[in-house]
Amino acid sequence: MNSKEILARRKQFVPDAIGIFNPSTAVSAKGAIITDADGKEMIDFAGGIGVVNAGHCPAPVVEAIAAQAAKMIHCSFNVATYDLYMQLAEKLAGLLPHGEHTKVMLTNSGAESVENAIKIARQATGRPAIICYGGAFHGRTMMSMTLTSKVGYKLGCGPFAPEVYRIPFPDYYRYGNGASLDDFSDQHLRELEDFFHTNVPASQVAAIIIEPVQGEGGFNVVPQKYLRGLREVCDKYGILFILDEVQSGFGRTGKWAAYQHYDVLPDISTWAKSMGSGMPIGAVIGKAHIMDACKPSTIGGTYPGNPVSCAASMATLNYMEEIDINALGERVGNIVRTRFNGFKKQFSAIGDVRGLGAMMAFELVKNNDPFQPDAELCKKLIGYCADHGLIVINAGINGNVIRILSPLVIEEELLNKGLDIMEAGLAQLSGKRVNESKMEISDVSK
Repeated sequence: MNSKEILARRKQFVPDAIGIFNPSTAVSAKGAIITDADGKEMIDFAGGIGVVNAGHCPAPVVEAIAAQAAKMIHCSFNVATYDLYMQLAEKLAGLLPHGEHTKVMLTNSGAESVENAIKIARQATGRPAIICYGGAFHGRTMMSMTLTSKVGYKLGCGPFAPEVYRIPFPDYYRYGNGASLDDFSDQHLRELEDFFHTNVPASQVAAIIIEPVQGEGGFNVVPQKYLRGLREVCDKYGILFILDEVQSGFGRTGKWAAYQHYDVLPDISTWAKSMGSGMPIGAVIGKAHIMDACKPSTIGGTYPGNPVSCAASMATLNYMEEIDINALGERVGNIVRTRFNGFKKQFSAIGDVRGLGAMMAFELVKNNDPFQPDAELCKKLIGYCADHGLIVINAGINGNVIRILSPLVIEEELLNKGLDIMEAGLAQLSGKRVNESKMEISDVSK
C-alpha cells in the first residue's frame, strides 16, 4: 500500500481532529531515517515529537522489548510487584535526584505525568490553586489541557478544571523591549508577586508548573535569573516548584534535564517521550516526603510501569549512558544553532533563533515583526522539506516556528544534508536561488 492509499484510508477511518503535523507516511525507521510507504528514505527532524533521542529502533532496546515480551507483558504493578519497576525507579532517581531522598512514580505518558504531579502537589500542600504559563503545553487530558495554553487544542472541550491561573511567560523576544535579560526577569518576578495580591493569594497556591524550554509553545527558553527567582518565590511561600521536562529531557538540551543548566532543583518533575524510545512510558519524580503525602490509591492505574515499557526504558537509559547522549545533544545543538544563525542573516523572514542544546528553533515572521507571525510560510517550508526528503514539524501558538527534534545519534553529514534542504526551501520560498552544490544563495532579481 502506497502513501496516497494510506492517507486515504486515514481520512476514511480516523477522526479528522487527530492532526497531521507532516504530510508523510512511515513503514520502517532506523537511526535518523524513516522509510515511507513508497520506499522513499526521509531524514527525520521530528523524532516522533522528541521521542527518539537515542534514534529509531536502537538494537539494545529492540532486544530488551523482545526478551521481556516473551516473559511477561502485563500483570499490573498494583496486583503483583515486579523488579523491573523498581530498577527503573532507582535508575531515574540516580540520574535525576531531587534532594537527599527521591521517589518515582511511573506513568504511561507526559500528560498522565502532569495529571499526577498536580494531584500530588495538592495533597502535599493542602492547597487548591495551580499557576501555569502562557504558551504552555502540558497535554490533552482534562487537567493537562486546562494547563495547556493554545486555544486550538481546547476548542469545545470545556468546562475546564477549576483553580488554574495563568501568567505571562517571560518571552524576551517579544517583550524584552531593549531591557537586559536580568532586568526583564526581575520585572516578571515582581509581576508574579503582584499576581498574588490581585488574582490568587500565595497561601492558596499548591504549585507553579513551567517548562524550562516550552515545547509546543515554540521552544521559548526561560531566562536563567527568572527560573532561579521562581525557585526562591516558591520557597518563600511554601509553593511546590514543578518542572515539566517531557520534551526537554534525556539529552535533548545537552543534559539529562534542562533544569540542570540553571542550577535549580524542582520539588516535582514530569517526564516521558525519549525515556522509552517510543514505548509508552513516563514518570513523576519528586522529593520523597512530597511523593509520600498522597492518600492510598489516589495515584496509580492499570498500565503504568508496564513490564515491556520498563524494559525498553532501562535499555534506553543504559544505551544513552553508553553513547554519552548529553555530548551528542550538545554536538547536534552546536551545529544546528550555527546553521540557523546563518539562515537568519540570509532570510529576513526569520525573526528569531532560539533554543537550548539540540532543542533549537527559528520563528518565521512578516516585516521582521514578532507580532506578525507567518504561519503560511512555515506550512510551505514543511511541505517543501517533505517533498525533498526531510520530515520537519512546527511549533508555537501561531504555528510559525520550525523546531528541530532530530535523533541525537544522527550522523553529522545527514544532519547537514537536512539543514541544506531547509536552507534551499527558505531560499526558494523567499525568491532567492541556490547553487545546490555549494549552497550559494543570491537574489533572483540580480
